[in-house]
Amino acid sequence: MKEKETLNRRKFLKGTALAATATAGTLAAPSIVRAQTVLKMQAAWGGGIFLENAQSYVDRVNSMAGSALQIELLPVNSVVKTSQMQDAVHRGVLDAAHYVPAYWYSKSPVASLFGTGPCFGWSSQEVLGWIYYGGGQELFNEMMEKLGLNLVSFFNSPMPAQPLGWFKEQISDSSQMNGLKYRTVGLAADVLLEMGMSVVQLPGGEIQPAMKSGLIDAAEFNNPTSDRDFGMQDVSKHYHLASFHQSQEFFECTFNKAKYDSLADEQKAILQYASEAENSNFYWHNTRRYATDLVKLREEQGVNVYRTPDSVMKDQLVAWDVVVDRLSSEDPFFAKVIASQKAYAEEVMNYLNLNQPDYKLAYDHHFG
Repeated sequence: MKEKETLNRRKFLKGTALAATATAGTLAAPSIVRAQTVLKMQAAWGGGIFLENAQSYVDRVNSMAGSALQIELLPVNSVVKTSQMQDAVHRGVLDAAHYVPAYWYSKSPVASLFGTGPCFGWSSQEVLGWIYYGGGQELFNEMMEKLGLNLVSFFNSPMPAQPLGWFKEQISDSSQMNGLKYRTVGLAADVLLEMGMSVVQLPGGEIQPAMKSGLIDAAEFNNPTSDRDFGMQDVSKHYHLASFHQSQEFFECTFNKAKYDSLADEQKAILQYASEAENSNFYWHNTRRYATDLVKLREEQGVNVYRTPDSVMKDQLVAWDVVVDRLSSEDPFFAKVIASQKAYAEEVMNYLNLNQPDYKLAYDHHFG
């Protein structure tokens, strides 16, 4: 059993590009041959649960659109590197991409506010609510115009808060974070630098080898399932859940605007509404998998699982304040997006905080 798991993990770390390409071609070929319009979408994922999520969105589009429109999903690095995906879609080299805004936030720190920004007491679900009903989509479109990008994007799949991650020893106090070499992405890098950490931004497949070699002391990626696939349990036995560094994130499905505009209205609607449908499916599907794999990490791989101490999370919030204030003073548009988010979060979370019972109280009542 261990030998099989090792082989599967090695395949995952290599990106499974050849296998995934063959599989995508095999599954999609019958409908793609007949389709009047075929959109080539490259994912930022070479394997694992996120590639499954991307395929789920594609399957929804293909099943609804029939022979008139089909999406062909390509795994990571099939046409361009992940860092080049947005430019490739903008130029029409790719028709579409499936990734997260944090992967291109170097073009504008505002991009990180769409999924990897500060926490105003809300979760990914409420940030998506802000995008759909609080003016977020309009602000994103405004950012696209400011950057001169020929793109149309839809957001979906509310991710649970990302774990603080894997460390060489248990973190029981915020002071232990100082000086550690840590992997993360997006504005979280600025936040953790403010806390005294040394931050390294690495692709997912390089995290485990970097920690094994000592290039980094600690790391996070996203969730227990992906972390287990990467083999993080082989380089650390100390896993900390809960954090404000990336407490809300979701996928971005982005399309070349000229290509999108050329589609019939009903095809445009399918691309959008398939994204909204995948929103629910992701949450139901992934939270179940994450929960199951967390049990396996603890019971089968001997991982010590902790809840991140409050001292760390309080210091993260203070660091977020410093980063947000600095960037807001430098960029009026950044400040504009932050103001919109705060207004939405203050109103919506006031209602939810007053209305939601303490679910942990009920959980402890039943399960101890």
